[in-house]
Amino acid sequence: QVQLVESGGGLVQAGDSLRLSCAASGGTFSNYHMGWFRQTPGKERECVAAISRTGAATFYVDSVKDRFTISRDNAKNTVFLQMNSLKPEDTAVYYCAADRSYMARRSSEYDYWGQGTQVTVSS
Repeated sequence: QVQLVESGGGLVQAGDSLRLSCAASGGTFSNYHMGWFRQTPGKERECVAAISRTGAATFYVDSVKDRFTISRDNAKNTVFLQMNSLKPEDTAVYYCAADRSYMARRSSEYDYWGQGTQVTVSS
C-alpha cells in the first residue's frame, strides 16, 4: 500500500510560479510511474503530467507544455511539479497518483492517490 501526500499548493497571482511536491511512503517508489492530475468542480480529473519510473519519459497535456515540469527524486521518494507562468485557468485541486503498470494518462489506470492540494491563481 502506497501513501501519497501532496504539498506546495496555495494562492498566487497570474504569472507566478509554484512547486508542488508529492512524498510517497509504504512501497518501492521507483517501481511506480507517477502522474499529476487536476480537477475543478463538475469536471473530470485531468492528467497534466506524468513521468516514468526512471524519469526518462514524460508526458504533458498541451495546455501546460513549456510551463510545467514534472520530475522525480527516487532517492527521496518524491515527485515534483514545477508550475511557471501560472494562469487563472490552472486553478484546481492537484493530485498526485502512482501507477504500477503504465505511464498512464487516464485516472482510472492509477492505483494510488494523494489527498490533493489546492492551487488558486488570481488574475
